[in-house]
Amino acid sequence: MREAQRDYLDFLDDDQDQGIYQSKVRDMISDNKARLIVNINDLRRRNEARAAKLMSNSFVELLAFQRALKDLVSSVDATYAKQYEDFFVGLEGSFGSKHVTPRTLSSRLLGSLVCVEGIVTKCSLVRPKVVRSVHYCPSTKKTMERKYTDMTSLDAFPSNAIYPTKDEENNPLETEFGLSRYKDHQTITVQEMPEKAPAGQLPRSVDIILDNDLVDRVKPGDRVQVVGTYRCLPGKKGGFTSGTFRTIMISCNVKQMSKEVSPHLSADDVAKIRKFSQTRSIDAFDQLARSLAPSIHGHDYIKKAILCMLLGGVEKVLENGSRIRGDINVLLIGDPSVAKSQLLRYVLHTAPRAIPTTGRGSSGVGLTAAVTTDQETGERRLEAGAMVLADRGVVCIDEFDKMSDMDRTAIHEVMEQGRVTIAKAGIHARLNARCSVLAAANPVYGRYDQYKTPMENIGLQDSLLSRFDLLFIMLDQMDPEQDREISDHVLRMHRYRDPREQEGAALTLGGTVDVLTTEDPDAVAEEQDELQVYEKHNNLLHGTKRKKDKILSKEFIRRYICIAKAVTPVLTEEAAAHIAEEYSRLRSQEQLSADIARTSPVTARTLETLIRLSTAHAKARMSKAVEREDSEVAVELVQFAYFKKVLIIWTVSWWSFSLSVTPCVSCRGRRGSQGSEPYSPYDFSEDQDVPDRAVCLTPSVLIPSFSSSRLKEFKSSLFAVFQSAHAQSVKMKTLMDDINKERGVGFTEAEVRTALARMQDDNQVMVADDIIFLI
Repeated sequence: MREAQRDYLDFLDDDQDQGIYQSKVRDMISDNKARLIVNINDLRRRNEARAAKLMSNSFVELLAFQRALKDLVSSVDATYAKQYEDFFVGLEGSFGSKHVTPRTLSSRLLGSLVCVEGIVTKCSLVRPKVVRSVHYCPSTKKTMERKYTDMTSLDAFPSNAIYPTKDEENNPLETEFGLSRYKDHQTITVQEMPEKAPAGQLPRSVDIILDNDLVDRVKPGDRVQVVGTYRCLPGKKGGFTSGTFRTIMISCNVKQMSKEVSPHLSADDVAKIRKFSQTRSIDAFDQLARSLAPSIHGHDYIKKAILCMLLGGVEKVLENGSRIRGDINVLLIGDPSVAKSQLLRYVLHTAPRAIPTTGRGSSGVGLTAAVTTDQETGERRLEAGAMVLADRGVVCIDEFDKMSDMDRTAIHEVMEQGRVTIAKAGIHARLNARCSVLAAANPVYGRYDQYKTPMENIGLQDSLLSRFDLLFIMLDQMDPEQDREISDHVLRMHRYRDPREQEGAALTLGGTVDVLTTEDPDAVAEEQDELQVYEKHNNLLHGTKRKKDKILSKEFIRRYICIAKAVTPVLTEEAAAHIAEEYSRLRSQEQLSADIARTSPVTARTLETLIRLSTAHAKARMSKAVEREDSEVAVELVQFAYFKKVLIIWTVSWWSFSLSVTPCVSCRGRRGSQGSEPYSPYDFSEDQDVPDRAVCLTPSVLIPSFSSSRLKEFKSSLFAVFQSAHAQSVKMKTLMDDINKERGVGFTEAEVRTALARMQDDNQVMVADDIIFLI
């Protein structure tokens, strides 16, 4: 033991070599910590025999190593060494054959140092464990102390766990709690990763014990690598030690593998991101939206919405305690095979924190919070659900329509208030769940039924729909041109091969671990590489046409979002006025044109949606203020989401008409009999026969001289006539006189009648006995 301690002290006191660990110890003292992380490769380089002993006989060796560290700290800073009773050593580096998963942990590894990787499934509560107790005997005026060790500490001899209440002469003892020492203690369960488990077998798990500063380093769902010693505990049955043993692992270092940690940003990265956001020649928002999920063809508006969701609005907590949420919720509803789940999967890989769930696989309790019984103590305690774990992140719910109504109502509070309130089994708690929800669902009938309204197809209640800021209907439409593009795109994807893949190489069938060290050398090299703004153009991945449309790299998007989220833009007067005007127009749109099928109700929440989307667009530009251009993009997105098309609205004071031209049935039929090409009311070339006006005076087919601009002109004049008359009805003769009063090129009676018939079709006016009524 002494010899080992001397060897380790030589290794740590490396002034002659490079002084790495000397500086690490000084950093540890300045950070006020008690655990030093040592790379085992350095120890192998300096003293190979010692490293081999440390791997195989870890209990004794680790104790020696920790004592050596304590000696070194006391030589550097004696007062600091007295603050902590023990100093700890954490290990990392290459473990070779001892780098295992819970399945390959076998009896040959007992007593040695191993590195286990897997997913954390359970975490117990953090409890104090007594290390040393001090007792005072009032009758004899003596003080005695006892140390406690059990099988979970490195000492070879566990003490008996009986807490003394009397001394040898049966005098009562008082415990001095102020002088006793305790350590934090937590048990976690690590399960092997599902992708590494052999086909057709359940994943195995192992219990791991965390002490002191390692507690609460991980939470359920994290992918971790744990380095520690593997040992067995004798199980007692009926007072006798049975032949089978329970095994545990005592950890000395825990390392997270998941990339959930916010990306490390260098000054160079920030400069690149700022330069990109300020480039005049490109629209940062459009470029980012185009680069989202480049493997999915089309869906431009939906990608813009998802980018807005990743950036989020600005959350406000008012003085009276009410909170206005800044998270944007998006619902995608559509036919099977329109890449809804693929978009969800892309968000999972891009968002800083994202948690996936499915409709059938999760209950309302699993999404919010569950009351469970603690196995160790039998107490009731809360366990966080998916939405609480995704606080300040994104929850992706696939197959949203398959959830039962009971479970769906559990999400209502989370989506608007951003918290979960629980009052069950004597526990009253409030948990934060400030997350955005991205949900994908199929329509009620499996496929979208064109002959029913969107509301009937969606089949969710209004109270839930109004909480979604944007609701997109994705249809699988048959369009030869579009189908050709999609098939080209998909076939290119399937022809793509990874450049590192060798010809004829066999696929690996889920090996136990990818790399045999705690740090993947390739990943480290990638992190040190310069941040690439654009991806290298690959004809198979990006197509030949898109040479000019550069795609941003995924890492750049991730870092850009990370920085842009920190910006908090302020609404300007101009943008606020524009949003208010557009909101009132959307409401009146709903009243005026009941024939335009909308996807969700226009409520006061829509106004907040417009503000949030404008803020997200301003964040994408890295702007400190929300300008009018931001609100225009937001309005466009909302119109696309609510009415499935961006409406062209001509404003005439407080009144608006929306124009959509469709040829009438009789013309379509007549034209179809002559040729396969549909009749176009705008195509007035010589060879196309225009239907005789006497036969068909439907407003959809306008006479040659009457263009849409003339119709717009007529509508504004008509409205002016109604306003000046202060009446709801006007005679035809009065109308003709008033309209042509101050006009160079007047409207003929035929034009006026055609336009009125056209407006009558749109339920905007009514004509009876040459009197025009305003509806």
